[in-house]
Amino acid sequence: MTNQELQNLVERWSQESFGRPFLHQAVFNRRLKTTGGRYHLGDHHIDINPLMLEEYDLATLKQVVLHELCHYHLHLTGRGFGHRDRDFKALLMQVGGSRYAPPTSKARRPGGVVVRYRYRCTGCGLIIGRNRRFNLACFVCRRCGHRFEEI
Repeated sequence: MTNQELQNLVERWSQESFGRPFLHQAVFNRRLKTTGGRYHLGDHHIDINPLMLEEYDLATLKQVVLHELCHYHLHLTGRGFGHRDRDFKALLMQVGGSRYAPPTSKARRPGGVVVRYRYRCTGCGLIIGRNRRFNLACFVCRRCGHRFEEI
């Protein structure tokens, strides 16, 4: 599907579900990894993750687009457009959009979280695994107050 075909679908779904036109731009964005789409407050355009169509189907794409259109229409009308707002939840349920996008292959890590760094407390021997490093001079053990060493 091209960006122009996506634009036509978004305009049609906006008119059908909300009774209001979509007057801005909708494009596919391959850089999106963990989200289904993104609504930009500044210029009101919508980015859609192409994996929603490639890994799932047109119905999933429609639910993601309806989710972003809820943000769009509520923001332009001056109502609560955030995920926690009552207006957003009510409108999303009314039009049948999805609350969460399904996970994509880019978002999933095989085998779970990889622990790259391991540290041991010099006092009690507590071993912790971390994905990111931390400054050994700044942090102490929560159990005994001694420093850590990298193992």
